[in-house]
Amino acid sequence: MQRGRTRPTHADRVLEFLRRQTHPLSAYEILEALREDGVTAATTVYRALAKLLEAGHVHRIESLNAWTACRAPHHSEAPVFEICDGCGSVTEHVTSRLAGDIAALSTDSGFAPGRTVIEIHGLCSDCGPTTPSN
Repeated sequence: MQRGRTRPTHADRVLEFLRRQTHPLSAYEILEALREDGVTAATTVYRALAKLLEAGHVHRIESLNAWTACRAPHHSEAPVFEICDGCGSVTEHVTSRLAGDIAALSTDSGFAPGRTVIEIHGLCSDCGPTTPSN
């Protein structure tokens, strides 16, 4: 047995798989793709995703019920996801200004937010009109 070498965990496998993807995937799509790597139960995938979510390594795209690897380092900023209804691509943006506006709104209303995720559906530049319509 070699010292210092550890086997990748299920969370490691899920994260590395998601980092290679171009679109968000459901937990069952992740499960099917990783079966041959020893991930054989939905509960295993959900536990791995929960661990990765808590660590800030993945995001759940609520409106798609799908998961994607975090593409931008952020801690207190609010991620904003542009979701193309044409091709399914998802682009992650991070803005501290928006996070500040949301915090101010919540402070004014007395609300204590736990997390903020903003999803914008529409068409990306590849799927949408090439020139603005008049």
